[in-house]
Amino acid sequence: MLEELGLRAVPDAGTVGDWLRRQGERGAGLGRVNRELIQGAREQEGAELILAVDATTIEAEKQEAKWTYHHVQGYMPLLGYVNGLCVGQEFRDGNVSAGVGILAFAQQCEAVLPEGKRIHFRSDSAAYQAEVINYYRPPGRTFTITADLDAAVKREIQNLPESAWQPYRTAEGLATHRQIAATVHTLNRTKQAFRLVVLRWLNPPPNLFETERYCYHAVAPNRQESAAQVIWEHHGRGNSENWHKELKLEVGMEQMPCGQREANALYFAIGVLAYNLARLLKRQVLPASYRPATLATLRWKVYRLAGKLVRQARGLILQVKADLEKWQRLQAARLPCALLRT
Repeated sequence: MLEELGLRAVPDAGTVGDWLRRQGERGAGLGRVNRELIQGAREQEGAELILAVDATTIEAEKQEAKWTYHHVQGYMPLLGYVNGLCVGQEFRDGNVSAGVGILAFAQQCEAVLPEGKRIHFRSDSAAYQAEVINYYRPPGRTFTITADLDAAVKREIQNLPESAWQPYRTAEGLATHRQIAATVHTLNRTKQAFRLVVLRWLNPPPNLFETERYCYHAVAPNRQESAAQVIWEHHGRGNSENWHKELKLEVGMEQMPCGQREANALYFAIGVLAYNLARLLKRQVLPASYRPATLATLRWKVYRLAGKLVRQARGLILQVKADLEKWQRLQAARLPCALLRT
């Protein structure tokens, strides 16, 4: 098998690290590979695509690593997901705010998505910016963005009459101790005012340094659903944390191998490509029962299979030892795999 790949031996960790460092900025080509992979995928049912943009922290005690707002050294890559598929990534130093260039990043993510789909943008307060709200306001695009609880937002909330607050129930209809209300707000450079949906709940027992009676969570949407439905939909952004976890823990991106940022950026791009390949494998090759499976489950049930590649009659034959279930699964996957290459 190594001979077929043009290798004499499996490279050791030091050799791989040297290769990463030599590539430098040339590793940007992997971004094009990932875009082609996504564009070639038979993607997404339905007329609306939810683009979730979020940053994640990777701790790294490297000499060049910068301090993040979590008070640890490391990196802060910005990622864009559509239904779990990573449609864009930008490897950043830890001291770069997620809000820097977030609209340009979102537009890059949109460029690889199928045409003719409505785009719903979902993000935390890093995207609470006038240019983002202005861009996603026109027809064909919608947004829900966590609002900054700055002085202007708090003033709008405190001006709400008590009659505006209603009991808040979960999407399953369960009662909570929270209340919900809606108001209208604007930023300095937004073209129009927008709705602000607010949750409030009683502060824990106050201490000497806590004076506010309530805690608040505010969301800026331009969707037409009820206030509660807006909150239910926006809370779906919690899936981004699960996708971050799968990428970092199950693809091995929680640690960076090199001291140079460019080498680590290339390593991270390879990890994103492996993550997306596993996602597409579940969607387009394996049976539907594998779609909720994690990458760890795939390794255990699919990848962890010993085989031997032998040459026979001018051809290559893959010999594997598997039970009937695994053999049937491999046979069923052959045709979809072939179609992915066409």
